[in-house]
Amino acid sequence: MSYASLAQLTARFGERMLIGLTDRGLVAADRVDSDVIARALADTDEMINGYVAGTYALPFAATPGLIVDLALTIAIYKLHISAPDPKVEADYKDAMRMLRDIASGTLKLSVAGIETPDTGGSGARMTDRERPLSADQMTGFI
Repeated sequence: MSYASLAQLTARFGERMLIGLTDRGLVAADRVDSDVIARALADTDEMINGYVAGTYALPFAATPGLIVDLALTIAIYKLHISAPDPKVEADYKDAMRMLRDIASGTLKLSVAGIETPDTGGSGARMTDRERPLSADQMTGFI
């Protein structure tokens, strides 16, 4: 399941922009190339999964709105084969910053039923075993 769709990209950025970014044939077809869009969306999903997988269980039961927004922002950036508009680039950098914040736990997603994985550590640990190396056993070395 993709975090964003062609319909969402079209609604946010417009069909004209998507045609300009995806119509890459030698002869212009003047239509959106759905294969190019699908590849960009798949790459975007993998990128997002890479950032959030350590913090959240995937797949999400319901995709958070923030993840959809980040997916749209990253996908439109990935569709550019040359230098993007400064606004598109700034939005992409903000999206990447937010993904890093999600991965580090600074930014929490409101996802019902998802628990962050436990590291297993709970503070100081004590052991009741004998120390393998003590001052008595190290006679001549110390």
